[in-house]
Amino acid sequence: MKIVILTLFPEMIQPIVNSSILKRAQENLLVDFEIINFRDFSTNKHKTVDDTPYGGGSGMVLSVEPIYFALESIKNKSHKILLSPQGQTFNQNKAKELLNKDQLVFICGHYEGFDERVSEFVDEELSLGDFVMTGGEIAAMAMIDTIVRMIPGVLGSAESFEKDSFYEGFLDYPQYTKPREFKGLKVPEVLLNGDHAKIEKWRKEMQFKRTEERRPDLLKNKPK
Repeated sequence: MKIVILTLFPEMIQPIVNSSILKRAQENLLVDFEIINFRDFSTNKHKTVDDTPYGGGSGMVLSVEPIYFALESIKNKSHKILLSPQGQTFNQNKAKELLNKDQLVFICGHYEGFDERVSEFVDEELSLGDFVMTGGEIAAMAMIDTIVRMIPGVLGSAESFEKDSFYEGFLDYPQYTKPREFKGLKVPEVLLNGDHAKIEKWRKEMQFKRTEERRPDLLKNKPK
């Protein structure tokens, strides 16, 4: 998979794609990142990428031209994503869907948003949630990390992500490690007896219980 990130702040992206799992995925040739500063595609001598909004109002609006020309420079067919508060909320199912694309492009905004015409040149708009951020870079990297870790071979084992919270629509079950007891808090006995059938049953029950208590909204479409 190839992932292209359009941003005014490459320095925010580079440390993340060159660390941890994303770095290892690149080293194993499972994903290729390209970071494009769309300021390089500005058509004016001052290399500005924003201007005051028509009709008045506070703040500056990102111009359509540099983003369009940056998109045009990208080789091969891409699925183009605009990071926007107006977009569909990103979730695990959307990550699974995007995993099937050969090349993704994430467009990170800044300032007071995009010229509305930018949306004519993308395939979809996505949001990380119902809150406002300074720019789209952090949201883009959260989505990219979610997608890349599901690429076969990145984590070394499909079970590594298939047991994660949300993968099957439930929160994850509680996890414990040594010591057995800490300040009176004990590891559940079922995890210590070596009976894997009982452990699996307990984990499924805890997944449902935890989801019911903390995120009941996730159970609305689940069969009774």
